[in-house]
Amino acid sequence: MTAAKISPISPTSETGVASHSLFLCKTCASAWQDGKRVGESGGQKLLQEIQQVAQNWDLRDEFNIFDVEFMSACNCSCLVAFAGQGKLTYLFSDLPVEGCAEGVLECASKYYSQHGGVLPWSERVEPLEKGILVRIPSLSLN
Repeated sequence: MTAAKISPISPTSETGVASHSLFLCKTCASAWQDGKRVGESGGQKLLQEIQQVAQNWDLRDEFNIFDVEFMSACNCSCLVAFAGQGKLTYLFSDLPVEGCAEGVLECASKYYSQHGGVLPWSERVEPLEKGILVRIPSLSLN
């Protein structure tokens, strides 16, 4: 098995390091023929929509947005993850290909503002309200 390829698609803050990351699987919701991906995947479409909406997002300099070649949850696509230093990491799945970019960034904003990254169910927006796949503890358990 090969490691996931991660490519940054957004600038960092003025300090050169963004404090948070948003990961999107660009292989999600792909059509396959003879072992090869055909056309544009749903993950690529979602990525483009998030990139477009993020241009006017007030936290665009606080989040690096990364496209990931393969996040290994193909039965649960489309996937996005939030990660931050000293915070929980969240992986959300089963997101619609279109129409959820604003919701993803709104939830990312709430994640940003929460100490430890805790996102109570009642504060998550559609479609991320029910789409949580995993919540991973922080590497720094302070």
